[in-house]
Amino acid sequence: MTHRAPLRPQHISQGEYASGRTDERAITTILGSCVATCLYDPQAGVGGMNHFLLPESTGTTTQAASFGVNAMELLINDMIKHGAARPRLKAKVFGGARMIAGLSDIGQKNAAFVLDFLRREGIECTGQSLGGNQARRIEFWPHSGRARQKLLGEAKVFEAPPPVTPGNEVELF
Repeated sequence: MTHRAPLRPQHISQGEYASGRTDERAITTILGSCVATCLYDPQAGVGGMNHFLLPESTGTTTQAASFGVNAMELLINDMIKHGAARPRLKAKVFGGARMIAGLSDIGQKNAAFVLDFLRREGIECTGQSLGGNQARRIEFWPHSGRARQKLLGEAKVFEAPPPVTPGNEVELF
């Protein structure tokens, strides 16, 4: 009997997604205020994960998959190419932490977006870990829909630096 080592996990970063049918290769990512959506079709044994940065475009040249709607549609369409059916999709969502106090809470906006998207599209959310103030490492096995989360570091919210007031400072040119 031969023993095969499992395939190395496939890591995705902001603005990326991956999908497939294999139960041997996990998809991983690390999140702060970003959100990762793990979608799977339990009947077809197909799943995938995306990692988006903002709920909607800000008009910058950042790649389209960095924005919620585009990231979701790109992942869903890729999964359909692998044999998934949209009506059977189920989701698990992670991220949306508040990483910097005193600034707008983009993590909360990302979390609200993904839950609203899933509701509007009729995709059942079978698990979620959204909000808080810690980064997360996510592992997802596309074939089974199994997901694992590990919180990273201590619960620290970085304070935005106070504005500098004029005084006895020196500016060098």
